[in-house]
Amino acid sequence: MVATTMRADNTAALVRAAHHKHDLALERATDALRALDRAGEPITFHSVANAASVSRAWLYRQPALRAEIDELRQVQQRSPASALPLAQRASAESLQRRLEASTDEIRRLHEENARLRDQNARLLGERRSLPST
Repeated sequence: MVATTMRADNTAALVRAAHHKHDLALERATDALRALDRAGEPITFHSVANAASVSRAWLYRQPALRAEIDELRQVQQRSPASALPLAQRASAESLQRRLEASTDEIRRLHEENARLRDQNARLLGERRSLPST
């Protein structure tokens, strides 16, 4: 009689390994996408797939990555200025600070103009009150 040995059920380990492999690929693809964007390179499924060492088909099956790639592609196609690398783009907070600084400068210049107009008017009045020669 032949003794049969049962193999241990390693399904859970295989599932964990598959999830780990997927997570690593997702991380590589996200890093590649960020690097391409920072460098101002064209964002395409092909360029992201090459940079991340994943297949284009795999990228298409990742809804979050696919949406981000599509969005960045559209941004690059709409406006060459928005195709600037991420590090060179102004954030909303940065733009808000610049707007506030400009508003403060405009207010300061208005006050200075008013002060100079007043000073000019006083000097003109003093000149008119001087006896003419």
